[in-house]
Amino acid sequence: MWINDTKECGFRGNLDTWVRLLLPMVQPRVYNLQSKQLVKLFSKILQTSEEAMLEDLKHGDVAHTISSAFEESKAVKAVSKSNILIAEVDEFLEKLSGMTREEEQGHHFKQLTQKCTPNDLKMVIRLIKHDLRINAGPKHILAAVHPDAYAAYQTCRDLRAVVQKAASDAGPGAAGSSSGASLDAGGSSSGANLSIAINIMTPVLPMLAEACKSVEQAMKKCPNGMYSEIKYDGERVQVHKKGDEFKYFSRALKPVMAHKVNHFKEFIPDAFPSGEDLILDSEILLVDNRTGKPLPFGSLGVHKQTGYQDANVCLFVFDCMYYNGESLLHMSMKRRRKILEKVMVEIPNRVVLSEQEEIHVPADLTAMMEKVFRLGLEGLVLKNLEGPYEPGKRHWLKVKKDYLFGGAMADTADLVVLGAFYGTGQKGGMKSIFLMGCYDPSYKRWVTVTKVHGGHDDATLARLQTELKMVEINKDPGKIPSWLKANKPMFPDFVTVDPKESQVWEITGAEFTQTEVHTADGISVRFPRVTRIRDDKGWEQATSLPELRELYKKSKETSTFSLSAAASSAASSPTKTDSPTRRGKRGADAAGSPRGSPAKRGAAAASTDDSDSHKRARAKTGPAKPLPDVFLGVQLRMPRGLTEEEVYHFKRYFVGYGGKLLDRRSKETPTHVLQCPDADGASENTPRNGDAVVVDVKWLWDSVKRQRLLATEGYTL
Repeated sequence: MWINDTKECGFRGNLDTWVRLLLPMVQPRVYNLQSKQLVKLFSKILQTSEEAMLEDLKHGDVAHTISSAFEESKAVKAVSKSNILIAEVDEFLEKLSGMTREEEQGHHFKQLTQKCTPNDLKMVIRLIKHDLRINAGPKHILAAVHPDAYAAYQTCRDLRAVVQKAASDAGPGAAGSSSGASLDAGGSSSGANLSIAINIMTPVLPMLAEACKSVEQAMKKCPNGMYSEIKYDGERVQVHKKGDEFKYFSRALKPVMAHKVNHFKEFIPDAFPSGEDLILDSEILLVDNRTGKPLPFGSLGVHKQTGYQDANVCLFVFDCMYYNGESLLHMSMKRRRKILEKVMVEIPNRVVLSEQEEIHVPADLTAMMEKVFRLGLEGLVLKNLEGPYEPGKRHWLKVKKDYLFGGAMADTADLVVLGAFYGTGQKGGMKSIFLMGCYDPSYKRWVTVTKVHGGHDDATLARLQTELKMVEINKDPGKIPSWLKANKPMFPDFVTVDPKESQVWEITGAEFTQTEVHTADGISVRFPRVTRIRDDKGWEQATSLPELRELYKKSKETSTFSLSAAASSAASSPTKTDSPTRRGKRGADAAGSPRGSPAKRGAAAASTDDSDSHKRARAKTGPAKPLPDVFLGVQLRMPRGLTEEEVYHFKRYFVGYGGKLLDRRSKETPTHVLQCPDADGASENTPRNGDAVVVDVKWLWDSVKRQRLLATEGYTL
């Protein structure tokens, strides 16, 4: 690449232009041109059939549709050799972004088309669609500019500033070099690290959270303690204030709709009386003024808000990245929180601090998890007390019910495939999104519950194209069958020929929720995915609407929630898999059968592991299921007098089922001590064990066998 124009070598190159065109999805220009509008424009320019182009568009790639029509056009001949410059393309796109009239856009495209090869035109259309399909994003492209360019971009999100800084760091003579960064022959950076300060009014890539599946994982990730913060079910908003000017950015770094945030300019100055310039990380929710409690997810919509008479949109502030000219990114979470508490004045139901607790021991985290789930809240976000704010990094943890116990607490329903939609991108031209529903016996009609596109691998998706018996209706309202009750947004491209002959799939999601778009009393599944193809079930065994109502009702009954009860329930239920498998009645029975004792399982595994039948069984049923967290929260001190083989079995089963095994030298206090007399018969009941319960070793093996944590009564010594 070249930093500046290099006309001496016959090439007009500019690093800034190259990078912006290679990354059209970053700080994109707005063209207001959808795929069907582009087809309409080019059918006129190329004097070809719009209907034929729309048919080809079903394959999901408008750029391919237009370039193919260009190749076949008899009215407009493509040039044989490309003679259009990158700078001309950039200028063309800049002018196009300012056009709104169809006639003006058509004339602009026609002028460019006369200079293009079909492939040139394909790439121009992909630039307009903000997707070059080169499988390379900012991380890959910016690595070629400077070793530190991507890290700098994550902080400031200003592509042009990063490129210009890289160019200036490259020094004199860089225009003729082969890289935007100053590199030695070996490819390593010979200059200083690229450092760009955070820019007020330019969005910062938000810090993210990874799924937390157990208390033990959280304590290991945050050994010095953590803030346990309520996970609000609203919309994440990054607030920028510079004097009297305000900007609000979404999680995707796009401007937030004005009706949701404009009123905050009246309250933020009062909430931060000394804050001239600031960047806040926050969540917005609609809050009931009488109770102070957040209202349901989705209530922030401009039309939904009118349904709540005494409610306000409230800003829940949980972090501060910049304050009065100083970046706080490098500071610890604890210090950033203390700064917030010092400079912020809460305004009830308008601007408030997020609710959180400082956690240092597993029991406190368990208690807070139970508290939020009993209140029916979404979950928790856990943040290392010593951690800095790292843009784009998943170094926080998020706890939700469906993450715990191998996903056994997620909401599920067995739904029937009612229709399908064309996919886009690589799945263009095929059924890849499916309309799922259930039967309403009261009206003898089928109602919609959710659309699902996750869970199938490529091989299964390919097989379903012919396996599912459907007819194409192209969302035509007149072709919706009488047996299907669907709202307009759910009119599919394909509809099932006979729902009573269609497949039943197990659909798993984060929770059952309410939405007006679906017709099953508005009940739907949030974040749905396919976890099993239920060949063992027909439509009569699938979840009906009355059963779905009951599932929804039970999912909201959280007043008596406890993790120990949930663990027992999870252990007695088949563990959910990450990907769907076809399973007949025999497979279903096998999956639900109780496991034998550890000794029997070990012997069975040893005798059959290398057999051909065992390998075939494993290949058919997929990867082994994760073990349930039977001993979640249990800390066990290693008994004395054990052989190496016995130590191995303790580690394999107790730790494998979620327990924490303490070494003899550990200063931590155990919750339980196993009675395994040593050689001299010494008691395990020592001062170091505190108030730990001393139990017989049989308690451990019985808990493993029954797949749940048993009460210690009858096992204590």
